[in-house]
Amino acid sequence: MLTSRKWVIGLVLLTLILSLVSGCAPKAQKTVKLAFIGPLTGGNAAMGLGARNSFLLAVKQRNEDSKTKNHYEVVVIDDECKPDVGVQAVLKACGDAEIIASASHYCSMVALTTADTFHTCNLPSMVWAAVHPDITYGNDYVEITRVNGTMIEMNKLNSKWMWDKGFKRISILHDVTDYGRGHLKYFSEAFEALGGEILSVDGLVMEQTDFTAELTKIKALEPNAVMFLGLTPMGVAVKSQFDKLEIDAQFNVCSGCMNESFNEGLGESAEGVVTWLDGAPILKMPGGQEFQETYDAEGYEERPEAYGPFAYTAANLIIDAIEEVGPDREKVAERVNKSKKEDTLIGSVEFDEYGQNIVPFVTTYVSQDGKWAIWEDSEYATGKRTLPGLD
Repeated sequence: MLTSRKWVIGLVLLTLILSLVSGCAPKAQKTVKLAFIGPLTGGNAAMGLGARNSFLLAVKQRNEDSKTKNHYEVVVIDDECKPDVGVQAVLKACGDAEIIASASHYCSMVALTTADTFHTCNLPSMVWAAVHPDITYGNDYVEITRVNGTMIEMNKLNSKWMWDKGFKRISILHDVTDYGRGHLKYFSEAFEALGGEILSVDGLVMEQTDFTAELTKIKALEPNAVMFLGLTPMGVAVKSQFDKLEIDAQFNVCSGCMNESFNEGLGESAEGVVTWLDGAPILKMPGGQEFQETYDAEGYEERPEAYGPFAYTAANLIIDAIEEVGPDREKVAERVNKSKKEDTLIGSVEFDEYGQNIVPFVTTYVSQDGKWAIWEDSEYATGKRTLPGLD
């Protein structure tokens, strides 16, 4: 009888201990999928790959954080910077019910095309680079937010910079996509409002490789600057032919050429080209030095490029929302729109009523010795080097 009683007491104690141990054990994390969509092949792949790496880095860091409730996996999808491929990429993400949100698009023409699809399938998308204003301001979709700025702010600054520097008679070349036409609209409006004279405007089709006719006409007009509004592959080809014709004018580009592929593609011909980009350079961003060091330590083959920090920030903002409201597309979309955070990698982030983050400033860059240098820190700003096109 005593032995039996001891056995029962022992069994009760063992059950109690196992219950306590089980209660202290960490609960299994729920796996939540995120999509990253951008150009991973083709002429704009450098931007997409750098942003992809930055997005993956942010997700890895959050997974390693003991405070993170969920475990996050990333589905990486190539949009090739092509609208039709972009729609298929978004449909793929939409079709996976485990994907709760996406960071999407470098190319404006793709982001403009896919907005309706994100809205229809109720999948939140935070744009990490595309700059056409209508991506956010052209609709009232709660699913669409953007962490980077728009071409409006960039063109206000670059037109004023050119005017202030004395480039007051210019010619414009632009690609005929929504991206190129958007830059044309906002740059022209801002430049002419200052009193600048636009001597010529030429649209270039995406398949075009010979720009001799347009450039020969421009040379005869004798502008003191030429503005190219398009993406890197075309920008490299245009500048190469610009040099062959020995046009004596300053050559400037929009943010679509603000990557190291532009410098590498042109070599010495990139020297002195000026461009503009929303936000601060990586090393001048809050935490930028730490981000760059961590990125380098991961051993990525590609640089983060200009928009890597924006993709990194997008990942963190999306995860913040999911951690707070749970892995529900509709709830996440609503929560992301209410994001207000002062200490992100790119600085303070707060979305307006259209889901647009107001990036507070734009940085001017010049190509110097094969690298993009901040204008104020360059030898051009100090007068040690001079730009062409001015008397």
